[in-house]
Amino acid sequence: MYLKNRKMIYVLMLVIAGIIIFGFCYKFASAKDSAENKGSRMNKTGEKNNIEKQENMQTEQDESQENEQNAKSENEQSTENNQNTENEKDETEQGESKDYIKWVDFNVSYDALCKAYEWDVQTYGNAEGSVHVNWIEVLTYVAAKSGGNFGDNEVKQIAEVSEKISKGEATIEELKQDLKYYDYYYEAYSAVLSGFVGEYTILKPDPVIADKIVEEQNYGLKAFSPIAKGFSYSDYDDFGVARTFGYKRQHLGHDMMGQIGTPIVAVESGYVEALGWNKYGGWRIGIRSFDKKRYYYYAHLRQNFPFCKTLQEGSVVKAGDVIGYMGHTGYSDEENVNNIDEVHLHFGIQLIFDESRKECNSEIWINPYNIVRFLYKNRSLAQKNEETKEWVRVEDIILPEVEAYEGS
Repeated sequence: MYLKNRKMIYVLMLVIAGIIIFGFCYKFASAKDSAENKGSRMNKTGEKNNIEKQENMQTEQDESQENEQNAKSENEQSTENNQNTENEKDETEQGESKDYIKWVDFNVSYDALCKAYEWDVQTYGNAEGSVHVNWIEVLTYVAAKSGGNFGDNEVKQIAEVSEKISKGEATIEELKQDLKYYDYYYEAYSAVLSGFVGEYTILKPDPVIADKIVEEQNYGLKAFSPIAKGFSYSDYDDFGVARTFGYKRQHLGHDMMGQIGTPIVAVESGYVEALGWNKYGGWRIGIRSFDKKRYYYYAHLRQNFPFCKTLQEGSVVKAGDVIGYMGHTGYSDEENVNNIDEVHLHFGIQLIFDESRKECNSEIWINPYNIVRFLYKNRSLAQKNEETKEWVRVEDIILPEVEAYEGS
């Protein structure tokens, strides 16, 4: 019985072992088939990806070639447009030239103006055998070297180059040869300063014979401070500060604070181009220089009595003439209103290189602060006519440019 049971156990063990071996073989075969199928699928996917990659590469090449052709076409079109633009520009230039200065930063310091002016006056008329030094040319030379900046070194340069020119050791033509922007600065500075210095004749009462006028020939500063001699004022460099009445903008002028009725003087000779009310400037006068390069703007004049009675648009004024009176009108659509808090003269200088830029969004207004300081050297003396209540200059002046304009 024991042996029989033992034999049955051996048989059972063999059956179990067979089952295990069969299961292992079946699993191995399934794994092999799965691996082969997976490999086949991977190969097919790889082939598909390769095909798609090749197709994409071909598409990219085609698109690249197309883009190159388009770029070439665009470049050709751009070149053609540029040529057309140049042709239109040439046609415009043949008709009317539009090559003019669009902007000027006048940063010449007070000391530089004084130093250049001194050399100009001292050497005028070949004094002591010296060569005349043109102050605008010297300022231009230094500006072309310094980029328009004027510090202590530039003032020293003005003295050094002026001495060389006066002694005949150099000419401005020789000195400017390698200065790329000399011509630009010369045109810009001439537009600012060309009416300031020159010959003039002062008419004075004869100190001996009553009611006789004598003529005194002079050369020097013939432009005047905008405030008559003997009248006090205060000022500071306020060009470019913010203004908000009407709209946000920069202050494109110079304010000179004083008393109501202070006589306002024409800085340079010219003709009245604007006269009347402006809602920003109040009662104002605009005077254009005879060469049309400068427009002088005098604003916020006195309420009720802003101008000299004889003044009208088109009137010719001489440098040093009394033209109006200080006040605080403006900032109002309604005429003759005092809406400015402080009594002052707003003095502005606009440069015009092309008439189309006289009134536009890109007008050229320069900072007058150092110019006003410089013009303090020459203030016009005025006296009051008690009958008319107007102020008039004491010493009259004869200016060649006024005679030439009136005679034209």
